[in-house]
Amino acid sequence: MKYFPLLWGALWRRKPRTIYTGLSIVVAFLLFGLLQAFNTAINSGSEKSGADRLVTTGKYSLTQVLPYSYYQQIQNVEGVDRVTHASWFGGVYQTERNFFAQFPADVATYLELYPEILLPVDQKQAMLQTKTGAIVAKTLADRFGWKVGDRIPIQATIWPKADGANAWEFDLVGIFDARTAAERAQQEMMLFHHDYFDEARKFGKGTVGWFITLVEDPSQMNEVAARIDAMFANSPSPVKTQTEKAFNQAFIKQLGDIGFIISSIMGAVLFTLLMLTGNTMMQSVRDRVPELAVLKTIGFRDGQVLTLVLAESALMCLVSAALGVGLAAILIPVMTPHLPGGFAGMELRPQTWLHAMAIASLLALLVGALPALRAMRLDIVNALAAH
Repeated sequence: MKYFPLLWGALWRRKPRTIYTGLSIVVAFLLFGLLQAFNTAINSGSEKSGADRLVTTGKYSLTQVLPYSYYQQIQNVEGVDRVTHASWFGGVYQTERNFFAQFPADVATYLELYPEILLPVDQKQAMLQTKTGAIVAKTLADRFGWKVGDRIPIQATIWPKADGANAWEFDLVGIFDARTAAERAQQEMMLFHHDYFDEARKFGKGTVGWFITLVEDPSQMNEVAARIDAMFANSPSPVKTQTEKAFNQAFIKQLGDIGFIISSIMGAVLFTLLMLTGNTMMQSVRDRVPELAVLKTIGFRDGQVLTLVLAESALMCLVSAALGVGLAAILIPVMTPHLPGGFAGMELRPQTWLHAMAIASLLALLVGALPALRAMRLDIVNALAAH
């Protein structure tokens, strides 16, 4: 600590240069924190998936529909407790910007298999008794200002009605919540009756998107999945059964490899930062050649001079990185209430801080190594004579 004033003075020798370089690092690590929180939100749904639920889809694609007749056959498979089903509707509310998930489902059994969906009893009864009824997540109701009793029009993008119209109208009879932020993010959707959907749609009657199975013994998940797949192996519509976590991960990957995208963005940002900060450190040492020569003259050894320059680099990088991630930690709770519910799981986990500090330390070493070596090898006589 006795050398800290020396480090601090050297760092602020050129204040504008230090400020601009520090701000660049702050912005880079602010972006890092936000992207990592976004990645956490995207993957929180799969991490919180039911440990005793399987999802059966078409073998070759998630868009391959399956015969409704599979429902009872899956129910009779050994090890299966209960089965439900759902389909992807893919409509929009008013404009394409208001897209959210809508699922026609067997609502009664769906709610049984998903106890994390918290729906008041009276609203559940109203839903079961209303053919055109729908229930929505509280996050959606808050975003669009919906209340029970509203009539919600949804424009179909995949499933037109039999009369050729694209407008589907649903009576909002219930608003549900979830137990945790992660579950709230996973369950941001509208549910309505499959029977109404199947009766009114123009094509695809008698099919569903996927089946969800609750198994009796979670330790037998793989065996039950194999039995279901084997049952339909030689049928016109073979299936693929996997854990709900694997299904959610596959669904997310349809958007792209989020982890790879985030890593690519951060790689480009950090490479640019490496060039910028490295140039700053080289210039800083170049400007202080006489001062470094004086330090050696008064007894500082080569190793001490090397350590001082590296410590200066580390101080700038670590402090700026901490400020950037800290700013992300402040912004995330402010931003989250104004974002779609799918981002409700955004959070900065402890490992994000550790990764940020590790990256900042590596950055400090890389940008400080060459200037530090130059300072260590400085010849006192030549350095003083040249200045």
